[in-house]
Amino acid sequence: MTQDITPLRLQYLDIKKQYPDTIVFFRLGDFYETFDDDAKATSEALDIVLTSRPVAKGVRVPMAGIPFHAVDNYIGRLIEKGHHVAICEQVGDQPDKGLFPREVVRVVTPGTVVEPNLLPSGRNNYLACIFTQQNSAGLAYVDVSTGEFAATELTDQDVFVQLRAELRRLSPAEVLVSDAVSLPGDIDGNQTVIPNWYFEPGRSQELVKTRFQVSSLEGLGLKSLPLAVRAVGALLKYLQETQKGLSEVQFSFSTYSLNDFMVLDAETRRNLELTETLRDNKPEGSLLGVLDRTKTPMGKRMLRAWVNKPLLDLEQINARLDAVEFFYKNGVLRQNLEPMLGELHDLERIVGRLNNGSARPGDLVALREDLRAIPRLKALLPASEPALQSLVNAIGSYDPQLALLEQAITEDPPATTANIGIIQPGYSDDLDAILASSRHAREWIAGLESAERQRTGIKTLKVGFNKVFGYYIEISRGMADQAPDNYIRKQTLVNNERFITPELKEYESLVLNAETQIHEVELRVYKQVCSQLALNSPDFLSAAHAIASLDCLLSFGSVAALNKYTRPQLTAEKGLKIIAGRHPVVERMRSETRYIPNDVIFEEGEIVRLITGPNMSGKSTYLRQVVLIVLMAQIGSFVPADQAEIGLVDRVFTRIGAQDAIHQGQSTFMVEMLETANILNNASPRSLLILDEIGRGTSTYDGLSIAWAIVEHLHSHPKLKPLTLFAT
Repeated sequence: MTQDITPLRLQYLDIKKQYPDTIVFFRLGDFYETFDDDAKATSEALDIVLTSRPVAKGVRVPMAGIPFHAVDNYIGRLIEKGHHVAICEQVGDQPDKGLFPREVVRVVTPGTVVEPNLLPSGRNNYLACIFTQQNSAGLAYVDVSTGEFAATELTDQDVFVQLRAELRRLSPAEVLVSDAVSLPGDIDGNQTVIPNWYFEPGRSQELVKTRFQVSSLEGLGLKSLPLAVRAVGALLKYLQETQKGLSEVQFSFSTYSLNDFMVLDAETRRNLELTETLRDNKPEGSLLGVLDRTKTPMGKRMLRAWVNKPLLDLEQINARLDAVEFFYKNGVLRQNLEPMLGELHDLERIVGRLNNGSARPGDLVALREDLRAIPRLKALLPASEPALQSLVNAIGSYDPQLALLEQAITEDPPATTANIGIIQPGYSDDLDAILASSRHAREWIAGLESAERQRTGIKTLKVGFNKVFGYYIEISRGMADQAPDNYIRKQTLVNNERFITPELKEYESLVLNAETQIHEVELRVYKQVCSQLALNSPDFLSAAHAIASLDCLLSFGSVAALNKYTRPQLTAEKGLKIIAGRHPVVERMRSETRYIPNDVIFEEGEIVRLITGPNMSGKSTYLRQVVLIVLMAQIGSFVPADQAEIGLVDRVFTRIGAQDAIHQGQSTFMVEMLETANILNNASPRSLLILDEIGRGTSTYDGLSIAWAIVEHLHSHPKLKPLTLFAT
C-alpha cells in the first residue's frame, strides 16, 4: 500500500520515474545513495557493499552508497562501464517538518563530463549527434569542457563512409542517434539513443536561434544545412535535459565543410597510424607521438586536431611553415619558451568551468598564475616577427582580471567551496565585519589551552574540536580528578576525559555562528567573482587558442631541429619529388640503427610507380613514408627529407595489409575489395594513392588480374590519373 511507504521512498520513486535508464545518485546527508536495481548495478560496477533500507513495514530494498566528497572517482568508473549517472541534490532549506526538497541537477554521461580528474587532458571529450536522411547526414559535435561547438552536412553517395571517417577523426566519447534510425554496425562510438522528436525541424530551428541568440540561421552559417540544424537542435535538447547548469555556457559555434581540409577515410587513418598505433591504441609509435613536444594541455589537443586535419590552403600552410622556420632557427628562444609554456594550466577548460558554474577555488588560483605568466611569455616573443604577430596580438593582456584575482582570492584557498578561507581579508566589507565581530571569540579560544594549563597546573590539558561535541577541554584520566569545579564532564574515553565550561560554550556559539555567516558571504562573493571573470570568457579563450597554436608551432620547430627535418616546398601544380626521405616514426623508434633514405620522384606525365622487392625488404615502410611526408607538409610541419617538392594533395588513400571483418560477414578479400572500390569511387586527379599488394586475398591468377585491371584503370581513365604508388 502506498500509504505504508516512507515519504523519502515516495520522493525517490517520483524522481527515479523521470530517469528510468539512468543510475540515480540520491543525496542523503554526506552520502549519495542508490536503490533497487541501481544499487545492484552500482555495487557490482564499483565493488562496494550492497546493504538494504526499510521503506515500509516489513519491506527492505537494496541500497549502496558512496561518500559525496569522493563522488567524482566513482562516477568516472561508472561512466567507463557505460552507465549514465543522475546527480540528485538536496536543494533549498529543510522545512520545519518533512523532507529536504530534492531534484536532479545534472546527468553525467561520457560526452558531458566536466570534472577535471575525469577528462583526458591531451584530447577533446566530444559529444556528437547524427541525423541521417536518405544519402545525406547532419553531424554536430560539442566539447562541453571547452565550449567548442561545430556542425557540418554530409551529402555523398557514400555518406556512411564520410560519416565513419569524421567519427574516426573526432573520436567522440558519446554519439547521439535517433531511436527511429538504424546506423550501419561499423559506425564507431559509444551510442546513446534519443527520441526521434528531438530532431523535429521546427523545434530544432527555434532551439538553435534561442540558444545562440540569433534571429536567423544565416548568421550561424546554417541556412542551407537543414540536416545539420536538426543535429544541432537535438544535441542542444539533450544538453538541456541532462545539464541544468549549462544554460549560461558560451559555446563558440562554427560550421565547416569537408572541403576545408584533407578528408582521410577511417581505413587510411588506421593504416597510417596517425594518432595511435594499431597494436595498442597509444600515441607512442604514431605520427602524433613523433610530432608532439607540446607543453600545454590545450596545445596537445590542438596538435591532435592538426594531425587529423591536413590543410588544403597553400597560404595557411605557408603561414604555419613560416612560424615553424622562425622557431627552427632560434634555438635559444625555444629553450626559454618551453619551460614557460610548461608552467601554464588548461586555460580552455578553466574557462569552461567558469562558464558552467563548476569552477573550484583551485581553478581561480591556476587562472591567476596564468595571467601572471602571460606578460612574461609575450615579452619573450619578438613583436616585429611577421610569422608570430597575429598570435601575440590574440594572447592579449589582462591587468584588470589579474588585479581582481589578486585582491579577491587568498594565495592558498581550500580545495572546495565547502570550507572557508577563499576570500582575501579586505576585499568584502560584509566579510570583514563578520570576521572582526568574531575575532575576540576566536582569539579567546585560541589562547584557552595555555591559560587553563597555567591556571590549573595540569600539563596534559588540551583544547580540541569535533563536529559532534564542538569545542572541548581534554584531560588525561590520571589527572581528571584535578579538574576545576566549573568543568562539566561531557565524554569519557579510554585514556581521557572531556569537559566543557559555560564560558567555552558561549564563545563556541559566537565562533560557529560567525563561521556559518562567513561561509554564506564567502560563497556569495566567490560566485560574484566567478561571474565577473566569466564575462571575459571570449578573450580568455582567444588567448588559450593563441597559446595552443604557439605551443604546436614551437613543437614542430623543436622536432624539426632535433630530427634534422627540412622545410617542404608546396605548389598548386601536380607533382611529387622527395629526395632522401625517411619514415618519421621508424627513424625515431630505431634510433640505434642508421635509416637508409629513399627518393620518390614522379616525372611530368608519370601516374603510377610500381614498387617491387622480396618480403621484408621495406616496401610497406617506403609507401607509408611517402604518405606521411606529404601529410606532415600539409599539416604545416617540416619533413624528414633532404628536399621535398609537393604538389598540393586533396586526399590520400591507402590500401595496406590484410584484415577481415567476420562480425559483419566480410572476408579478408571482401574487405579488400570494398576498400579498393571506395578508393576508385572517391579519388581525384589531385589524390595520392598507396596500394599494397592488391588482390592477395584471393588466388594468384585472380589477384594478378585484379591488380592489373586497377593499375590500368588508374593510369588510363581520362578523368582520374591520381599519383599512385603500387607495391606488388
